[in-house]
Amino acid sequence: MPEAPTVGELFKAKAATGEQVNATVDACLAQYETSAHPIADGYSLDLGDAVAAHRWATQVMGLFDATQSLKRGAVRTAILLARAQKD
Repeated sequence: MPEAPTVGELFKAKAATGEQVNATVDACLAQYETSAHPIADGYSLDLGDAVAAHRWATQVMGLFDATQSLKRGAVRTAILLARAQKD
């Protein structure tokens, strides 16, 4: 069975739009423990798992004085590298 695509791969293949990725980043920043967030047609992503799997994003989200821009960049990177779940 082939590996699930990353969100970055879905974006590159134009299966996920920039707006969908941005909405996912916004949802994660609002409450990153959310699970099963839709990312593209037929795919979803567990936001908490995506951040937890990315060490830098986890560290940045835990910093009290991290800027919103830094948090956004770290979460976006974690999301783009995360493997989407087929619905």
